[in-house]
Amino acid sequence: MSETSTHRASVASALAYKDPEAALDWLSKAFGFDIAMVIRDDAGAIIHSEMNIGNGYIMVGNEWREHIKAPGNIGGANTQTVHVQLSKDIDAHCEHAREAGARIDMEPETQFYGDRTYRAFDPEGHMWTFAQTIEVKSNAEMEAALPGIKITDTL
Repeated sequence: MSETSTHRASVASALAYKDPEAALDWLSKAFGFDIAMVIRDDAGAIIHSEMNIGNGYIMVGNEWREHIKAPGNIGGANTQTVHVQLSKDIDAHCEHAREAGARIDMEPETQFYGDRTYRAFDPEGHMWTFAQTIEVKSNAEMEAALPGIKITDTL
């Protein structure tokens, strides 16, 4: 049985940045995150921070262990992407992110499952996916839209 918190989302991503101070500023300006917490060490360096968007949050920190690196320090590789579900204006969100310096990997496009999505890289190389539900579709509608797939809730 899992335990859930009443004051936080059940799952959050923690991202490592070479420059977490710059990342906090950029994520706020480009993607619309709000800074919720910043923890600094005795020298004033950020060792942990949290940012909110909608009903979710992310954690932003430095490269605090040998195997915790920003994509730019490991050849640009990403082992995950961060998905953010927006409630409105996905196309305007994409354009704002582009103007703030995001590298757009996929322009906004409506998917077979009813969400309009785009993908972008932040300045340190983390990939982000943003989506907005345009139309709620049934499994049958999604299967019909993409022949050859079968959607179930079991393995």
